[in-house]
Amino acid sequence: MTAKANKEKSCLNCKAIYFGDKCPKCGETPASESFKGRVHIFDAEKSELAENMSINKEGEFAIKSK
Repeated sequence: MTAKANKEKSCLNCKAIYFGDKCPKCGETPASESFKGRVHIFDAEKSELAENMSINKEGEFAIKSK
């Protein structure tokens, strides 16, 4: 595994925070290692924050990706 794969990243498409080469939530590869804040969504259907951020899955997401 490369050193780049060990860094935490935020998907620029869905804002999911992950390690690795590809986003596990949406399958896209554009990502940023520079993001601000994080939120953990436990129940996307009942969460007002998830609705405001347009998140429809559970998981950890960046509040802002650069």
